[in-house]
Amino acid sequence: MFRADRKSVLLACLICCSATRISSQESFAPSLDTTGKTTVNGRLTPYIVRHLPLNAFPQLPAAVQVQLNRRGCLIPQTYEAHRPENVVHASLEQKGTSDWAVLCSVNGTVSLLVFFASNLTAPALLATAPEISRLQPQGLSGILGFNWAIDQASPDEVHEAQLNMRHPPPRPDHDALADSVVDGRTIYRFYSSNFWTTIDTGD
Repeated sequence: MFRADRKSVLLACLICCSATRISSQESFAPSLDTTGKTTVNGRLTPYIVRHLPLNAFPQLPAAVQVQLNRRGCLIPQTYEAHRPENVVHASLEQKGTSDWAVLCSVNGTVSLLVFFASNLTAPALLATAPEISRLQPQGLSGILGFNWAIDQASPDEVHEAQLNMRHPPPRPDHDALADSVVDGRTIYRFYSSNFWTTIDTGD
């Protein structure tokens, strides 16, 4: 009887120790959120930047994932995000191509990278900025959130954005990249004749 009770006690201790070890490992798991405080109008203001890992975007081609993993990229999300964002699939090099644009966050710096299908191993760097330079208030909460978003801009969307110009140019023949501030201005990045340009919308 005593031996049986002793075995039961030892088994219970092992289970307890294992559970404690697992709980400890979970508590030290790295967070995908970056928090802190920054000075706004002379006052320290809290902020939070949420990120998603690359496995949240299974549609990314393997070659693109390799490049992003090598850089240690996380994908920053705007404070208004309701689904995974800031990974874009569009025809950016020319009509009919299958290209990708990504906001990549590494150690507090965000880079806008574009991967053309013609060479997925050599992304173009279009812009870079510290995360804390891309913050703005999240409604009435007083907490700052990330405000940089990218998306596909179809030829029709670009053409519509240019209709208020005195002499709007012809409709483009392939997608542009919409580079936006939440509740703010959008610029359109367009690739043509081996160069990236910013499309004039008359703003």
